[in-house]
Amino acid sequence: MPPKCNCLRSGEMHTFLASYLVPGDIVCLSVGDRLPADLRLFDLVDLRMDESSLTGETEAVPKSPDVLCANFPISNMTEVQFSSTNNVNIGDNKAVERLRGCHDLVNIGFMGTLVCSGTAKGLVIGTGEHSEFGEVFRMMHLEEAPRTPLQKSMDKLGKHLSAISLIIISSIVIIGLFQGRHILELLNIGVSLAVAAIPEGLPIVVTVTLAIGQMRMAARNAIVRRLPAVETLGCVNVVCSDKTGTMTKNEMTVSHIVTGSFERYTIPIQQVNKHTDTVCLRVDNFNYINSFAASSGINVTNDITNTTTIKLNEISSQSTGMSNRTNHHLSQMSQTNVRSASFSELRTPYYYPPSLDSILQIGCICNNATIRNDQLFGQPTEGALLRLAAQFHALDERAFYTRLQEWPFSSESKMMIVKCVRNNQSLTSDEPVYFAKGAIDQILNRCAFISLANNPTISMQSSPSDYLPLSLNRYPNNTTTTNNNNLKPLNAETKAEILNEASILGNLGLRVLGLAKGTNSGQMIFYGLVGLIDPPRPGVDACIRILCESGVRVVMITGDAKETACTIGSRLSLYRPGDLCLSGEEVERISVEQLMSVVRNVTVFYRSGPKHKCKIVKALQQSNLVVAMTGDGVNDAIALKSSDIGIAMGRTGTDVCREASDIVLLDDNFATILAAMEEGKALFHNIKNFVGFQLSTSIAALALIALSTLLSLPSPLNAMQILFINILMDGPPAQSLGVEPPDPHVVRQPPRRANDSILDGRLMFNVLTASSIIVSGTLWIFFRELSDNKVTPRDTTMTFTCFVLFDMFNALSFRSQNKSVFSLGFFSNRMFVLAVGLSIFGQLLVIYFPPLQAVFQTEALTLRDFGLLVCLTSSVFFVSELRKLIRLRQDVYFWATYFLSYLKLPKRVKMDNNMV
Repeated sequence: MPPKCNCLRSGEMHTFLASYLVPGDIVCLSVGDRLPADLRLFDLVDLRMDESSLTGETEAVPKSPDVLCANFPISNMTEVQFSSTNNVNIGDNKAVERLRGCHDLVNIGFMGTLVCSGTAKGLVIGTGEHSEFGEVFRMMHLEEAPRTPLQKSMDKLGKHLSAISLIIISSIVIIGLFQGRHILELLNIGVSLAVAAIPEGLPIVVTVTLAIGQMRMAARNAIVRRLPAVETLGCVNVVCSDKTGTMTKNEMTVSHIVTGSFERYTIPIQQVNKHTDTVCLRVDNFNYINSFAASSGINVTNDITNTTTIKLNEISSQSTGMSNRTNHHLSQMSQTNVRSASFSELRTPYYYPPSLDSILQIGCICNNATIRNDQLFGQPTEGALLRLAAQFHALDERAFYTRLQEWPFSSESKMMIVKCVRNNQSLTSDEPVYFAKGAIDQILNRCAFISLANNPTISMQSSPSDYLPLSLNRYPNNTTTTNNNNLKPLNAETKAEILNEASILGNLGLRVLGLAKGTNSGQMIFYGLVGLIDPPRPGVDACIRILCESGVRVVMITGDAKETACTIGSRLSLYRPGDLCLSGEEVERISVEQLMSVVRNVTVFYRSGPKHKCKIVKALQQSNLVVAMTGDGVNDAIALKSSDIGIAMGRTGTDVCREASDIVLLDDNFATILAAMEEGKALFHNIKNFVGFQLSTSIAALALIALSTLLSLPSPLNAMQILFINILMDGPPAQSLGVEPPDPHVVRQPPRRANDSILDGRLMFNVLTASSIIVSGTLWIFFRELSDNKVTPRDTTMTFTCFVLFDMFNALSFRSQNKSVFSLGFFSNRMFVLAVGLSIFGQLLVIYFPPLQAVFQTEALTLRDFGLLVCLTSSVFFVSELRKLIRLRQDVYFWATYFLSYLKLPKRVKMDNNMV
């Protein structure tokens, strides 16, 4: 439910919290609104709803105010029907039988759904739990959440260990009975072993570790909305990312303009030019500027970009053909920094090339954004067009037009059209004007003419009226007609030239928008195009390189043109010349099976909409890949929902996008994904580490008692001592292994398979090795202290302390499976140091504190005893370090051989080519 809504009460519009709505309120809806309650709709204008959150259908549903014959199936809400005269009849509350699905109720808007297009009003008929969404929410809570793969793996491991432990414990008890031991002693030992050997704390430790990982990811600006997503991050093979707002800053700036007469303008990226005497406009092939400069004494200089810069302070007030008014305006321009400003500050009309006149006008009128106090409210693309007009000190003419209708931009149409009429014209007798902006191919499809607003042979010595200054008297006689002499039919050859210009701008990494207007929406006049630069986010290219090195592919899915997408991809080290690219149209045309055969080799998908993104994600998933999808817009929500991991932008992302995601990036930084994946991989490694630690302790405890029983020896540990070892096994040391800081090299390891078992062969070898050393050392101490075949408190104290110290050194060695503790640092995990310190302190209390001595049947040990035990028990640590060193040298030899062969490969290929 949205936090606020617009409600009509007592004939006045109010904005308040949606939780204050009551049945009978009237809510006003517009594009992008999420419905705060179940509504009976009326006063509809082209209303389409996204009900995917309720029905799962991805297609927008058109709505109608018509009365339905059958009762509509809304649970626990007021039955409402509108007559043809829009009179409201409210009946009694009752649970209506569900005769049809929600998609059949075309006159009902459901709580939680989204307005895709159009406007409407709605009468509140159900709120909260009395809405359809509330009913689904109630049913959802009745269903138990499915177990995650990690949880299932832990359950399976726990069951196997429990079964094996019970078999061994039962065997120990039975063998002890045959040996004539007392039944009560055997029962105490058996119960204690069962408690110690069965890892009942394993699921708790896993859950706590995941929760701590979730907190650590939040500290790194990644909010995990679903806990299972933490474990899935380490399995991701492919990251599908939207370009705008995710890989780029989504801070649009117009940097290039091409007019209908193919005049090319380059505007510096800097919003404010440091030199107050230089206009922020550079012109390519601008013939009449040169002629004007020659006749007016203006010094025109060319810079290294081979463009022309006009310095206004060199314009003489005696320039030929320049009126005093024009001179006055140009003088003011020379004394004013060109900057982004509020339009209310711009009251003086300035003169500029007339070919830009209509481009600036269309960019302002076909626009829903506003700029107040240099802050943008609206879409960055539209804000860039407003700032472009502000740079030229052009007036925002939206106040002088009445907008009759709007066709908003969508990922399907890729263009925006507004239908307007000037305020001083008749709404019935005068033809309205259509203003359009959008993808260049879509704009050209609606254009029949091209404007030649400026002829390059026109001299700037003409009167100021020839420049068509952007002011209220733009059109003579208050008309919006265009001189037919400045128009020519838009033929195929001209379209090809325009598309070529758009391709050139696209190859510069610019987003290209076409601009047109006319009195016929199907035969408009093309006035030019603009190129908008959207700089890549800092650090994204390095992040992509690291992901690729670790075996994770990064795929760009964008709605931009091919040239723009490929150029940005090249700058981000994502795309290389020769890589495969597919358009949304091609994705839609081929089958899923055909897409699966090529999707592994595609790095850029361009001109792609929401349905294309979903098809791409599903094709990757059917190729046995784990897919993460990033995005920030409404058009990304469906793909985020269908991916294995949906990652939304927290700042610029829409509410719909965030709700569909599993992870939200608070800083909108693509590089945060790398940190999140690093945490995900580190968490899985940490889980393996403490599982290995717990298993080695459990196996050692079982083996110690089992061997002593088989050898007809007294029990080396009593019941209380076994329970204390169990506390250490499931307590602070195990928990501290779960919060081990991520190894910087972990992120470069290839992603694990989703069905990989935690207990793999290498981990099992380490567990058995550690258990063997612990059992051997502890039995040796027990044999050494056992002199007369009678167990004394000193015997059990030495054996008990030996096992506990083995446990501490074993925990130290299990901090990493591959990296030496000396390279990790003994104090890098402060929680581990604290946990081991507390455990040793507890052991000393058990040995030296008299009340605890009586409980655990221990006695004080000497410093020499501790020296012997430390030297012996540290063997498990040094054996582990030796194993890691051998493994490291093997890995170094393997990778060195691999890279040497890789470096030699191009030479062999070159020789083969020369031979051929």
